[in-house]
Amino acid sequence: MAQQQHPIGTGFTAASTADDVLKGIDLSGKQVIVTGGHVGIGFETTRALSKAGAAVTVLTRNPERAAESLVGIDRVEVDRLDLLDPASIEAFAARFRDSGRPLHILVNNAGIMGGRLSRDARGYESQFATNHLGHFHLTLGLLPALRAAGGARVVNVSSGAQRHGPIRWDDPNFTTGGYDPMAGYAQSKAANVLFAVELDRRWSAEGIRGYAVHPGVIAGTSLGPLSKEDDAVAFTDEQLREMGLIDAAGRPVIDPDRGFKTAPQGASTSVFAATSPLLADIGGVYLCDNEISKLDTATPIAFSDADGVVLADVVPHSVDPEGAKRLWELSERLLSD
Repeated sequence: MAQQQHPIGTGFTAASTADDVLKGIDLSGKQVIVTGGHVGIGFETTRALSKAGAAVTVLTRNPERAAESLVGIDRVEVDRLDLLDPASIEAFAARFRDSGRPLHILVNNAGIMGGRLSRDARGYESQFATNHLGHFHLTLGLLPALRAAGGARVVNVSSGAQRHGPIRWDDPNFTTGGYDPMAGYAQSKAANVLFAVELDRRWSAEGIRGYAVHPGVIAGTSLGPLSKEDDAVAFTDEQLREMGLIDAAGRPVIDPDRGFKTAPQGASTSVFAATSPLLADIGGVYLCDNEISKLDTATPIAFSDADGVVLADVVPHSVDPEGAKRLWELSERLLSD
């Protein structure tokens, strides 16, 4: 798959919005699922896809709160899903399959980041379990509906943090040694990319294509550690300042050319991967700024370069075909244990 990791000249930029990339695209009659599609870039993904004519199912741990945030958006329904609970995932997948609807687009968008070590009921580290394993489980459960679409796309929202992986093959759940929350996040985001690579290899012959995307660095998305009371709890202003997401006055830093974006700009690459005809014959790739990322084999691993530009291009360990196969097999084992 690495040979496909090169830009194709889409004509869009880091500043393009979800509405920009959907201009002229009619999604009438298309069925879409967006996990966490009621906040941040998930909300913008839902709004833009609905505006283009799609029927969107938003999945969340808190349907009541999600329904409130989605008032006024057409063709949207909300259902319950807890990515840390296998029974919840199985129940939703069964409900959707039983509805008889095909699934044209699945956006695995929900995620958590950072915080102290926490585990699900199986003992799995929460970031790996939420960001990757829960979405892996959901996607497998929805495979019949994806097949029924006669052409479908699965989009995994990853991050430039995939550069800081790779997978901890011998101990993905941090059962020994110390815990670094950002190492856990990076592992889960590398897993998002590897999952897309192997999904595309396995299912592309059936018309199901896989993509992973970096949305950009965006303040105000509610991305943060898992909370029992909500989908996620946002970072404090002090933490956001330390990360460069807000200025001294508390205003979001918006500079798409350096990687700092608005939510509509951040959602654009998810929407581009989900719908663009330019990707009709391409899959199993990682995208950023509405373009296929180049494969970065030389840049030192860091958050940003000397000019403050966020480093987000994909690195070899995140698109390694053997690693992708290995992760799929590991994920199947973890689901069966």
